[in-house]
Amino acid sequence: MKKNPSSEKNKRDLTKLTTPHTYVIIFGVVIFAWILTFLVPAGRFSTQEIEYQDANGETSTRTVLRQDSFRYAYALDKGYVFDQLEKLQDNPAEREKLDVPEAGLEDVLAAGEKQLTQEKLDEIALTDEVLYDEYGDNIYDTSKKLHKTARVWGTDDFGGFGFLNFVFEGLVSGDKYGSAVGIAALILVVGGAFGIIMRTGAIDAGIYAIISKTKGLERLALPLLFFAFSFGGATFGMAEEVIPFSMVMVPFVIALGYDSIVAVTVTYVASQIGNATSWMSPFSVAVAQGIAGIPVLSGATFRLIMWVIVTGLSAVYLMIYAERIRKNPASSVTYKSDAYFRDHLEKTTDEKKAFTLGHKLILAEMLIVLVWIIWGVTQKGYYIPEIASQFFVMGLTAGIIAVIFNLNDMKINDVASSFQSGAADLAGTAIVVGMAKGILLVLGGSDASVPSALNTILHSIGTVLTGVPAVIGAWAMYLFQSLFNLVVTSNSGQAALTMPIMAPLADLVGVSRQVAVLAYQLGSGFMDAFTPVSASLIGVLGVARIEWAKWAKFQIKMQGFLFILGTIFIMIAIAIGLQ
Repeated sequence: MKKNPSSEKNKRDLTKLTTPHTYVIIFGVVIFAWILTFLVPAGRFSTQEIEYQDANGETSTRTVLRQDSFRYAYALDKGYVFDQLEKLQDNPAEREKLDVPEAGLEDVLAAGEKQLTQEKLDEIALTDEVLYDEYGDNIYDTSKKLHKTARVWGTDDFGGFGFLNFVFEGLVSGDKYGSAVGIAALILVVGGAFGIIMRTGAIDAGIYAIISKTKGLERLALPLLFFAFSFGGATFGMAEEVIPFSMVMVPFVIALGYDSIVAVTVTYVASQIGNATSWMSPFSVAVAQGIAGIPVLSGATFRLIMWVIVTGLSAVYLMIYAERIRKNPASSVTYKSDAYFRDHLEKTTDEKKAFTLGHKLILAEMLIVLVWIIWGVTQKGYYIPEIASQFFVMGLTAGIIAVIFNLNDMKINDVASSFQSGAADLAGTAIVVGMAKGILLVLGGSDASVPSALNTILHSIGTVLTGVPAVIGAWAMYLFQSLFNLVVTSNSGQAALTMPIMAPLADLVGVSRQVAVLAYQLGSGFMDAFTPVSASLIGVLGVARIEWAKWAKFQIKMQGFLFILGTIFIMIAIAIGLQ
């Protein structure tokens, strides 16, 4: 029977619609988040500084929310507050306790009740938090809950933040130590450094030298690498550090006959599985346990066993997929985009078979720098600024070696242009990092003390779970932590926001706080390998030239597999009474 050409065309068009560009997906999420702020009133918590023993046995501090301090955003009850200010003026002892300057208080009273604003009260140390602690809900006009909804367009200087400015605001948020501006800058520097290294041909020559000497052992490489990267995630919270490793691993894995999805899974996904099942990560389990008020690094034996089992089963899951791709490469959803790497590798095979001294020096220098980075992160606390600097040194040194040994006829100007083109290749990825951060800004930000829809959602989940059976409560905590990570991807940030609520909630539903921490780390760790808001994931996908929508097609199935494993271990933890 002859097929209808029109029908075939429509089918093709529908297929295209199933893989929207990452920018389109994120913009859709931004619109959804903006609409949500119209429906969910803003709420806030009071915060406090807590001290806890970190993984090194030293005392650390962290700002966390107070679980019982949630209130919706309301307008100020000017009449009540003004009356309390007048009483405060006649009470020097109370004024001194609150650290309110007498002259400033007089100025506020002289301006009159109608001119009273929270901004003016902030100037005399009477912040919303101070007033709430002193007078409770009486300071608010509780007749109407307020919403914190961004304008359509605007800036902080002109009309206030508008959601259509989410790209710029997301890019400039944070600082050099974190998302988004720090990670975006790191991606550009690392991209430039590897632009130089790739131009030298050292990685290509090294890949083929390794493959030619390890014939028949290629299949052992994937599980070994999977465990290695999982160990990195488990021990020092490896995440952003995976981006430069992926630049080496993607062409290597494709040269073995697999696809870029395998490369990202064996590097970034493995690191997040390690992070999710960690017994010692200072950025996740140690922080969460400290906030929950249980001994830091307690329950390590259970978690170590869990790490081995989950990592092993996940490696098997990967190998099943990888073998299917090796037997039929065209079945990969990234087959077309992987052509970039295949063509480059084929060209290398034809033209650059020699593995020269210059190539070996560059690879040796790369290895030294990678060891230097791991040592710096684990022993000295190096983070984004230091990592960026180290990779720039790596790229520059490789360029100098290439010029000296005349690799690929490289000259000084070629070193500069290679850095430029390498950074340009990842510029789109850097922008995605800012766009993803913009989602959080549209929801009102992650500051617990600032009114936002996100705070209200967090409080509502805690309220719903109160009083449910222990097993259901623990599983619901795990589900919530997984979903919460779709918006807040910082492990320590998620711990600071959720554990002050989830820890006492665990007491109410009859499970140990250790289980609450387990639910947190499994949810936040596994989902980091899926969420389009993760700056680290987007960076790795950019290196591998994978659109997030295509990545999601593969990863959604693996997330289901990981979620089942997480559920099983939470049930086991409850059954054995993990403390």
